[in-house]
Amino acid sequence: MFEVTTKAAGEIKRLLEGEDIPNAVLRVRVVPGGCSGFSYEMGFDDITEDTDQVFEVDGIKVAIDEFSYPYLQGGRLDYADGLNGTGFKIDNPNAKGSCGCGSSFTV
Repeated sequence: MFEVTTKAAGEIKRLLEGEDIPNAVLRVRVVPGGCSGFSYEMGFDDITEDTDQVFEVDGIKVAIDEFSYPYLQGGRLDYADGLNGTGFKIDNPNAKGSCGCGSSFTV
């Protein structure tokens, strides 16, 4: 399972309003790289594969590919807009550590 908070779903909806992508999904991926070994990538897509894990929350869909899902399983996508920073944040219980800037993680 991968959770998407109501606040994150609302921000995804807001961002999608400015895009012309029919059947849009937010694709969340884990890619090798960053100073700790892995980093996250997010972007809109209009294609899902049979091997994707797809989650629907408040009318938006999030797709995670077969490679990335084991690293993200049990995680949560949230959105913060406070004094400590604005943007999407992934709380990942599988991450054993992260770099100083918080943009990459290790398992």
